[in-house]
Amino acid sequence: MAEQKRAVALISGGLDSMLAAKVILDQGIHVEGVNFFTGFCVEGHTHAIRKKKQQNPKRNNALWVAEQLGIKLHIVDVIEEYKDVLLNPKHGYGQNLNPCLDCKIFMVKKAQAWSFMQDNGFDFIITGEVIGQRPKSQRKETMPIIARESGVEDRLLRPLCAQHLPPTLPEREGWIDREKLFDFHGRNRKPQIALALQLGFTDWSQPAGGCCFLTDEQYSNKLTDLWQARGSREYELDDIMLLKVGRHIRPQPHYKLIVGREEGENKYLEGYKNTFISIKTTSHMGPLALIDGAPTTQDIEFACQIVGRYSQGRDAADLVYEVRFPDGETKPITTTALPIDALDPSWHV
Repeated sequence: MAEQKRAVALISGGLDSMLAAKVILDQGIHVEGVNFFTGFCVEGHTHAIRKKKQQNPKRNNALWVAEQLGIKLHIVDVIEEYKDVLLNPKHGYGQNLNPCLDCKIFMVKKAQAWSFMQDNGFDFIITGEVIGQRPKSQRKETMPIIARESGVEDRLLRPLCAQHLPPTLPEREGWIDREKLFDFHGRNRKPQIALALQLGFTDWSQPAGGCCFLTDEQYSNKLTDLWQARGSREYELDDIMLLKVGRHIRPQPHYKLIVGREEGENKYLEGYKNTFISIKTTSHMGPLALIDGAPTTQDIEFACQIVGRYSQGRDAADLVYEVRFPDGETKPITTTALPIDALDPSWHV
């Protein structure tokens, strides 16, 4: 009997990667999934914090997809390596700070390197790409760029749009039946949904602007603001995770506030009280806030007034705040909340 061929599938947790892996599984190929964690993933550590959209499952969709498919999923931390992709994208950014084409090349190249390190190796790589679905990376003219610059060449198979592309090595060698692959294109999701139902799936992750925060305008603005304030484009994981949480308010260039919007965010921000100055109203119910930067004593008092604006004591004559410093020292401050008309909209990052 012929040796069973092996494929590694890039699993984002979305519908397309699930379908691509399933189509190849059904052709008798041994498939394992790999998910690369950059720190900018929508399903990062803050995915389940907020009560917003509580009806949606709070799960890691990549793990969930692997469970539905019955395959192994390998989650690989690429946070440090990904910095160069974000900071120096050869092919530039998309509409925001998303280096989508460079990102896809990086992911495919990493999948190949990872597959070489595994026992017996893998014969080819699968992605859920669909021509015309993403304006930056998923165009017919960019498909060969990804295959070439990743070094994978024609061992890269896109099952959902393969019939729009030249036959790959797995197809030419007869490992895969090309007639059982698809010709999907464009942003219309109906063909994928129809295929999902045909394959027996009744649940899948709903698309919402991609799986990366860098495609989000507000998040990209916050990251740009962070770099400008620090005078450097360096970042750590805590930096980019905190950009996903709370209101970010910068009254002055040298400091900003991160104000929790609900209980889940307040609890999350508590974990950073030994790193940042924190503010909490004690006389009234209100949010927890962190101060990032180098505030003066006057800045801290003004920051308290801003936090008071988001508390239940916003109209009280006086509010009492507890200001806690990273060394554990605490200081009570009493002041009024900032009047609503004094909260400059331009401060919101």
